[in-house]
Amino acid sequence: LSKSLGLIEGYGGRGKGGLPATLSPAEEEKAKGPHEKYGYNSYLSEKISLDRSIPDYRPTKCKELKYSKDLPQISIIFIFVNEALSVILRSVHSAVNHTPTHLLKEIILVDDNSDEEELKVPLEEYVHKRYPGLVKVVRNQKREGLIRARIEGWKVATGQVTGFFDAHVEFTAGWAEPVLSRIQENRKRVILPSIDNIKQDNFEVQRYENSAHGYSWELWCMYISPPKDWWDAGDPSLPIRSYNQIVITNNLIIGLSLILSPALGLGTWMGLKQLWFLHRELRSSVLVLNPEPLTHLVLEPTLGFRSLFSYMQALLLQAFVLIMRL
Repeated sequence: LSKSLGLIEGYGGRGKGGLPATLSPAEEEKAKGPHEKYGYNSYLSEKISLDRSIPDYRPTKCKELKYSKDLPQISIIFIFVNEALSVILRSVHSAVNHTPTHLLKEIILVDDNSDEEELKVPLEEYVHKRYPGLVKVVRNQKREGLIRARIEGWKVATGQVTGFFDAHVEFTAGWAEPVLSRIQENRKRVILPSIDNIKQDNFEVQRYENSAHGYSWELWCMYISPPKDWWDAGDPSLPIRSYNQIVITNNLIIGLSLILSPALGLGTWMGLKQLWFLHRELRSSVLVLNPEPLTHLVLEPTLGFRSLFSYMQALLLQAFVLIMRL
């Protein structure tokens, strides 16, 4: 099926094992336009297998952990708008390849009104033939923004746990069990993956070991060092309390927070950051799990600016948090 789209399947080829992938000088010239368009080397992405292997960076103790067979099922939701088809399908392939069949309820692709032709009929035909009955495609009739697009995905999700991901990630073995186990223990938990980076120019996997996630007061995400008590424990398998943007949690908890966000005027990408302050005030437990490996494609910055309204939203939410603390 992938050959009809000009794409590749299998575990070998360029970029195998998370190593840098390369192009010939002639291919480099062809890659310049798509790279500028998407913020990553989409031409190179088409030369990398949809099933490529990436390193398993889990600490030894994480690999030795045992989990119950009776875990809740997860609905994986990818949000995209005018993303490269190969990158979206690699996200889907890696989710299917590395999630135990009995734990994967479904994969939901939410298209926030893309205008790329390859993301219409070619995408739907491929996923429905390749993964019949497993992948659903939701189409927004107008551009809704990230939070509202997530709501549309949540509406059709039937799993007990919902995971929201960018459509440019790759999973590795053993990612699902620690997540679902923690949520089974406490349904109010919000779980974040331990995120390594995929470089946008050559798709090399770049490790970020023992990192928590946080935000500046302008609500830009950043890597931060875990708190002192985590280091003192000397156990890399322990979770790290944190805040960030990739969400995996109980279906009811995420539904409540998603519905609250647009009501507070937080329906866009900026609202994703502000959503974490809502989780804190809802007394959810937000954790980063080292046993859960995930790699995320880092996009090259493109021209654009944050509006004054976005800054005002950030300031208003910070005021809201301070008032809640009184």
